[in-house]
Amino acid sequence: MMRSRRSGGRHRDIETAELNITAFMNLMVILVPFLLITAVFSRLAILELNLPGSSSEPADPQELVFQLEIIVRQGQIEVGDRTVGALGVYPKTADDVYDFDALSEKLSELKDSYPDKTDASILLEADIPYDTLVQVMDRVRVAEVVEEDSVVRNDLFPDISIGDAPVSDGGA
Repeated sequence: MMRSRRSGGRHRDIETAELNITAFMNLMVILVPFLLITAVFSRLAILELNLPGSSSEPADPQELVFQLEIIVRQGQIEVGDRTVGALGVYPKTADDVYDFDALSEKLSELKDSYPDKTDASILLEADIPYDTLVQVMDRVRVAEVVEEDSVVRNDLFPDISIGDAPVSDGGA
């Protein structure tokens, strides 16, 4: 008689483990559209800036046009034309803060003189605080005028380029 061997206690069938990815797939179905939607909204909050071009080549006298530059230095803000030179210098006040009101007035005057001009370059010295850059950009882009108990916002130079300020000649 032959005995049949059964795999009693010594030899057991090895079962393959199954990986349950249902919960992971449910998470991806929710997470991917959410991330795509927020990526689109975050792009709307970005302010597009243009970097200034190289000014090393000499300009043709017939091509000399008004190129507004606002140079932010540690002790003052300078407003000028790249081809002509300085148009105004606004040192810090006695409280050691920049004179943003005088800057706004000068930029409004320049806008009246050049109504079609929309671009400006902001040039910064090293170690200028980010908050100062934002305040200067706000003043360059928009002028706020109070008329009859309301604030009217006028566009000045909304197309802003940012760069490094040239080395100071000495002064402040």
